[in-house]
Amino acid sequence: MSANARDRSLVVIELAGGNDALNTVIPYNDGLYYDYRSGVGIPQDQVLKIDPDLGLNPNMAPLVDLWDEGNMAIVNGIGYANPSRSHFRARDIWYTAEPEQVVPEGWLAGAIRDLDPAAENVLTGVNFGRGLPRALVGRGVPVASVGSLETYGLLPDVVDEMARERSLEAFRRMYGPDGGKDVLAQALSQSGSDALKGADILRTAPGLYKSGVEYADTPLAQSLRGVAQVMFADLGARVYYAQHGSFDTHSAETLAHARLWQDVSSAVSDFWDDLKEHGRDKDTLILLWSEFGRRIQDNGTGTDHGSGGSAFVIGAGIKGGLYGEYPSLKERDHLEGDLHFNNDFRSTYSTILDAWLGLDPVPIVRGGFEQMDFVRDPA
Repeated sequence: MSANARDRSLVVIELAGGNDALNTVIPYNDGLYYDYRSGVGIPQDQVLKIDPDLGLNPNMAPLVDLWDEGNMAIVNGIGYANPSRSHFRARDIWYTAEPEQVVPEGWLAGAIRDLDPAAENVLTGVNFGRGLPRALVGRGVPVASVGSLETYGLLPDVVDEMARERSLEAFRRMYGPDGGKDVLAQALSQSGSDALKGADILRTAPGLYKSGVEYADTPLAQSLRGVAQVMFADLGARVYYAQHGSFDTHSAETLAHARLWQDVSSAVSDFWDDLKEHGRDKDTLILLWSEFGRRIQDNGTGTDHGSGGSAFVIGAGIKGGLYGEYPSLKERDHLEGDLHFNNDFRSTYSTILDAWLGLDPVPIVRGGFEQMDFVRDPA
């Protein structure tokens, strides 16, 4: 692993619910797009054109600056063979990098283990949001899952201070060391102990944070502000996770999809400005992904579950541009009415793991996959 890779961070943003790739990266010069999208198609004069054939959704204007600066790669036609159109299964496949069978460990958990084999830092991986996405779940892999940094670990719903202290003390006793516990109890004890330790450390981050960036008042923007607070506090975190959605636009897509991309674009733009202000833009890679795309033919006011999507990779350390072939809209090239993928999502994962983080991707994604060249060589 190079010294540069050792210092790099990865921020993963999940566009939960199945983002409509056709209305995100738009083939505005293809008449078939407008034939199939009579209800929700984006008018050609509104598309933010990035090349002679493709353009971005008009609500992604803040990201066009990143594109123009060469700091955003768009991976088209991303997916896998025999795609699932179930939210639960499709997300699990992307979480674990395993399309054929259900496996217990997430791909990011594998990365965190390799970054910190002895699990010395309980904050190598940090999730912003409720619960813990399966991408971050792995045996013996500590990950902090944070709602709000200001109240993390403080039981904010317990109003009375004495009651809060009693609750925390009970939690400490429950998760404290005890040689008589069985294996499961010991595992739970370790998780609880790690959570308390992580809470104590993470609570210091907001006090160390200074920034001239005014983040938007949206859940994703505030999550990314939390990422910035932890990152700039130099607590040893390397992998960060956040989610936004739902992109499940079966109806009223025109308004819903616009609002979703306004939120995502402004949040990422704010975060990018913060990274630049603190000199972290060259050391941070941002990945945006969604579990599947939508059907080629709209249903009148929305689009149903499909396949073949787009992903975005952002950072000053990447080579901006288009990667992967944009799927054909010709009927003979459809996959049961959906876009046909032409590059495996594990190629993107492998590139990030190897070229960005300096890790061996094969055991993490369970196989060797051709890598892309969107990561710049270290200067």
